[in-house]
Amino acid sequence: MAKTLLLLFFLSALTSRITHQQEIFFEGFNGGEAAVNMSLNGGAVIYQSGTLGLTNDTQKVVGHAFYSTPIQFKNKSKVVSFSTAFAFAIVPQYPTLGGHGFAFTIAPSKDLPNGYPSQYLGLLGPKNLGNFSNHLFAVEFDTVQDFEFGDISDNHVGVNLNNMASNKSVKATVLGQEELNLKSGKVIQAWVDYDSSKNQLEVRLSQTSTKPNSPILSYEVDLSPILKDSMYVGFSSSTGMLASSHYILGWSFNINNGDAKTLSLKNLPPLPSRDKPHRRSLILGLSLSASILLLCSIALSFYLTKKLKNAEVIEPWELEVGPHRFPYKELKKATRNFHHKNMLGFGGFGAVFKGTLANNTEIAVKRVSHDSKQGFQEFVSEIETIGRLRHRNLVQLQGWCRNHIDLLLVYDFMPNGSLDKHLFEDSPRKTLTWEQRFKIVKGVACGLLYLHEEWEQTVIHRDIKAGNVLLDADMNARLGDFGLAKLYERGSNPSTTRVVGTLGYLAPELTRTGRPSTSSDVYAFGALLLEVVCGRRPVEAKALPEELVLVEWVWDRWRLGAVLEVVDPKLGGVYDELEVVVVIKLGLLCSCEVPEMRPTMRQVVRFLEGEIPLPEGIPPPDGFGGGKSGHSYGGNTWLSPLDDDVEGTRDEDGS
Repeated sequence: MAKTLLLLFFLSALTSRITHQQEIFFEGFNGGEAAVNMSLNGGAVIYQSGTLGLTNDTQKVVGHAFYSTPIQFKNKSKVVSFSTAFAFAIVPQYPTLGGHGFAFTIAPSKDLPNGYPSQYLGLLGPKNLGNFSNHLFAVEFDTVQDFEFGDISDNHVGVNLNNMASNKSVKATVLGQEELNLKSGKVIQAWVDYDSSKNQLEVRLSQTSTKPNSPILSYEVDLSPILKDSMYVGFSSSTGMLASSHYILGWSFNINNGDAKTLSLKNLPPLPSRDKPHRRSLILGLSLSASILLLCSIALSFYLTKKLKNAEVIEPWELEVGPHRFPYKELKKATRNFHHKNMLGFGGFGAVFKGTLANNTEIAVKRVSHDSKQGFQEFVSEIETIGRLRHRNLVQLQGWCRNHIDLLLVYDFMPNGSLDKHLFEDSPRKTLTWEQRFKIVKGVACGLLYLHEEWEQTVIHRDIKAGNVLLDADMNARLGDFGLAKLYERGSNPSTTRVVGTLGYLAPELTRTGRPSTSSDVYAFGALLLEVVCGRRPVEAKALPEELVLVEWVWDRWRLGAVLEVVDPKLGGVYDELEVVVVIKLGLLCSCEVPEMRPTMRQVVRFLEGEIPLPEGIPPPDGFGGGKSGHSYGGNTWLSPLDDDVEGTRDEDGS
C-alpha cells in the first residue's frame, strides 16, 4: 500500500511538473533538453550546426516545431502572463523576394493538420479561417504582401487570432523608426510579451542582444477566450511559389514568472551552410562506408537530374501548327540561366525573366509551374490555341519550350513594364499624363473586343487588372497573362465553376455561379477604368472606411455632384474634364451589380471613341438601392446601356 501511494505521488508530481512547465531556454537545438523535447513535422529539421530549420528552398512546404509538452496557460479561467524571446533568420531563395514567413504560435495541437502553405503560413486553411474553435494565437513575421488578408506590406509583423487576417500589424522596424528587413538573411531577435493584468501584448525587434525599451507593436487584447487551459507553444512556417529558409537559432519562453531570458546572439549556433539536416537515429546508424555510398548516389542522382532537366521532351502532337518552339538551351542562355537579376516579376503561374536572344531581340520568358501531367498537357493545348491570337493590343506569344520540369513561354518584351507600376509605385518613372491614360484604356478596350467578338472563338480573359496591362516602348497598352483565360465556341455557355481572378476585379455573380462570361470581364475592366482615373486600387486597405471600396466611393462622389474630386492628384489638375467624366461614368456602368446592365466591349469602344453617347444615368452599386432599367434613384432615372436607344450587340448567352 505504501509503495502504491508513493508511486501515485511520484506520478502526480511528474504530471504537475509537465503541465506547469515554467521556463524554456534553448541556445541551439541539437543537444540536451532541446533535442529531446522539440516535436518537428513537415519541412522542419535540426541542422548539424544546431539551428532549427522550419523550411528550405522547397516550394509550397509547411514546417512546424513545437515544444512537445503542453503548457498550462490559465489560472481559474484567466490566461496568465507569458513572455518569449527567439532569434531567427530568413534567407530567401531570391534576394529581394520573400516566401512566405513564419509565426510564433500557441495552438491546441503541435501538428496543425489543417495548416496550408503559402499565405496560410502552415497555421490554418481556407475552410477554417476565423473559426472560434481554432483557439489559435500567432505573431506572424510575414515577407509577402497578401491582399486577400489585407497585409500592409511585404515586410510586417502582425497579431493573428483564429485568422490569417491580422488583428493588428505594423511594418518591421527597430524602435518603430528604422525599417528592419526581415528577409535580409541576418539574425534578428524578437520579444513577445503578454501582461494578463493589463491585457497588453507587445512585440519588439532588434539585431542585438539587448531588449528595446519600446515595442514596435502594442495591442490590447484579452486572450482568455482564445487560449485553452493547456496549449502547445512553438513555430509554424511555410513557403509558396517562392521559397525562403526560415531558421530559429535560439528560444526562450517563460510563463507567469517574469520576462523570458534574452538570448545572447554570440552564443547561438551559426546559420547552416548547406549542411544536411539530421536525425539522431540516422546519424547513429551511419557508418563510414554507408556515407561514401550515399555521396556516390547523390553525385549520380545530381548528374542524372541535370541531364533530365536539360533534356527536351517532344511529342508528335507538339509539332503541329502553333507557336515557334525554342530550344531549351537557347532560352537558358538568353536569361543567363534564369538569373535572379533577370527576373521581371512573379505571378500565380511562375516567374518572368528578361532575355536577349543571339540576334539581340529582347524577350520575356515565363517559367510556368505545373503539378500534374494531365493539367500540364491541357494547359499546353490551350496555349497553342491562344498563340494564334494576333492584335496590336495583346502581348504576343512568340513561342515556347518544355523539358521534364519546365514549361517556358516566350513573349514580346515590354520595356515600360506593367501599368500598376506607373500608377501605384514610387519610382523614377514619370507619372502618366491623362493623354497616356486615356490612350491606354482605349487600347485595352480594343484588345478585349477582339477577344470577345472578333476572333474565331470567344476568349474570356478572367484576370483583367493593372498588373496584366503591359506598356510597350511607345506606351501602347498590351493586355497579357492569359494563364487563366478560357476559350469557348461562340454562343456556348461556360461550364467551369471554379472562381479565379484577383480580389477587387471579381464580378459579384462569380461568387454565386463560378461561371465566367464576357460580362464578368467587363466588370473587371470597369474596375481598371476607375483605377486609371483615380490612381487607386479597387480595394484600398489603407483608405478611410468610406473610401475602402473604390467603386462605392466614386459612385458616392458622383451622386453628390463632386465626381472630379476622385481624379488622381498626381495629374496636377491637368486633364480633359469631358474625357475624365466619360471614363468615370463608363467605369461605373461596367461595375454594375447586375450583369445584364453592363455594356458589351463593342459598346465600350464606341463610347470611348465618342461614336455614341453614354446613357443619361448610372445604376447605383449594391447597398445604394436601385433595380432594373427605368427605376430611379434620387429623382434621376438611370438607363440600361442595352436599351433600344443605344446601339450595340449582345452575346447569345445574354452576357
